[in-house]
Amino acid sequence: MYLSLPEGSLVKDALATLHQSPEWLSYLAALKHPPEMPLKQGIWGRMVTSHQVLKDGDRLEIYRALQVDPKLARKQRFKRQGKGRTGLFARRRVGAVAGY
Repeated sequence: MYLSLPEGSLVKDALATLHQSPEWLSYLAALKHPPEMPLKQGIWGRMVTSHQVLKDGDRLEIYRALQVDPKLARKQRFKRQGKGRTGLFARRRVGAVAGY
């Protein structure tokens, strides 16, 4: 989604403009995220506050909270797949020593 803002606009100005967009509201609905709940934001992968001044060409990113803990997801996936199909053991040759 592209926004045109006046020079010297802040991140909070961009967010206020976004909140008026029907496209943004449908995006939040797809995420099952309540519109009044705050989201974290960043510019080009770095976290910023809402008082950060935007420059021409900045990519404002909106971050949501993780839905699943990555460690827990990996443990469950490993339990389901077993050690034979993951990591070092994924493509072992017939007769090869384990781990090489």
